[in-house]
Amino acid sequence: MNITLKCFAGLKRHLPAHAKANQAEVEVDAGISVYQAIDHFNIDREEAYLVILNGVFVCPPDRDTMILKENDTLALWPEVAGG
Repeated sequence: MNITLKCFAGLKRHLPAHAKANQAEVEVDAGISVYQAIDHFNIDREEAYLVILNGVFVCPPDRDTMILKENDTLALWPEVAGG
């Protein structure tokens, strides 16, 4: 099934070569969880600090049970600091 994967800051390196503007249409297995998708793209779970699915924050305890659906948008940010 196809989803849109968006990666920001240091996580952009995990996007496929065809990515544009920090996002790419990608294929994943049907029925996978948010964490399984993160694992699929070789992103360390701890590095994917902020996880947004279709515009809604996904709490860490829910990332194993929230199942992706066709055409979902999964956006990932690492922890950032600034001042």
